[in-house]
Amino acid sequence: MQKQISVVLDKGIEFTFHVSDGTPLAHDAARAWLDKQFIDLECEPLRASGKVLTADKVLVVTQAAGPTLFKDTQWVAGYVAAVSSALGKPMIRVDVPSMTITY
Repeated sequence: MQKQISVVLDKGIEFTFHVSDGTPLAHDAARAWLDKQFIDLECEPLRASGKVLTADKVLVVTQAAGPTLFKDTQWVAGYVAAVSSALGKPMIRVDVPSMTITY
């Protein structure tokens, strides 16, 4: 089965990335990558409680990255590997304008 991640950003900007069939990133490594990006991109928790779910982290990192980082092939490779492993689904759609992730 083919795996892919679609990203929808503001202003109708959309990217589609295919997830390679190679060795997947370990779940802990995927979470660590997302944690680092969350901090580096100065993201804020979505919930007032301060609890940050993995899906929330993917949403805010995607939003903070914007179109600039999605054009950086090295960053995208890390993003695709981390999101694919962290969420564990073959088809993932991250929609920033609606702040949703669908599988």
